[in-house]
Amino acid sequence: MLSFIEAVRSNPLLLSAIIAGLLASVVSGIIGSYVVVKRIVFISGGIAHSVLGGIGMCLWLERSKGVTWVSPLLGALVAAIVSALIIGWIHLHYRQREDSVIAALWSVGMATGVIFISQTPGFNVELTNFLIGNILWVSQTDLFILATLDLIILVSAFCLHKRFLAICFDEEQAQLQGVPVNTLYLLLLVLTAISIVLLIQVVGIILVMTMLTIPAAIANLMTVRLSRMMMIAVGLSSLFALSGTAFAYHLDWPGGATIALIAGVAYVIALWLIPLIKKA
Repeated sequence: MLSFIEAVRSNPLLLSAIIAGLLASVVSGIIGSYVVVKRIVFISGGIAHSVLGGIGMCLWLERSKGVTWVSPLLGALVAAIVSALIIGWIHLHYRQREDSVIAALWSVGMATGVIFISQTPGFNVELTNFLIGNILWVSQTDLFILATLDLIILVSAFCLHKRFLAICFDEEQAQLQGVPVNTLYLLLLVLTAISIVLLIQVVGIILVMTMLTIPAAIANLMTVRLSRMMMIAVGLSSLFALSGTAFAYHLDWPGGATIALIAGVAYVIALWLIPLIKKA
């Protein structure tokens, strides 16, 4: 442990990785709690996998067409928000076909990304990092973007928490009270999309749902109050990020996969242990 702390002090890349993990943990705990309570995990999965289309397009524009101002992170963000709005609109107007549309959007996004990537010259290291995660790959610019998106999510959640609470637990009652349910639902999906892009920087597209849902799912086993659930989830997510990065450093494992593995094992243990504690 002491060697890891010393490495963090002396290695700017490792320090940036720790900061990125902590920034991602905040949104993981807050937005992940809404996702778990609202039961929109499948919708979040559709958003997460559709971002590959935006990433692939931006890589293609950057390398094949010389468009220097685009970046894979920007492509992921735009694709995630567009997908969230499309899925939200489908949910609100065509609920009976929602699952099929999400699956189709998931497939189209992935397929579009694969096609653009196949037409992009060079070895796509960036793509590998986005797919499986590489927390050591985070740059100072990425940290600034992550912090900005973090701030947007925190301010939105703080200002609209009571309204989000209403639509998560009783949409019909909220609508009767004059709450703009549809608008808030779309906004929640957009915030979820932004959170997914933040987490992709840490654990990659393949494992992003692990970090979005598992800390909140464990916290939900401990409490029924949403505000307390969020605080516990943020703490757990931070713990997973720190311990996962430390283990990955010592064992020379991929950072994102190690973080996700620790989170998954913790959830299995929590499913068995927390009910026993409550009975005791």
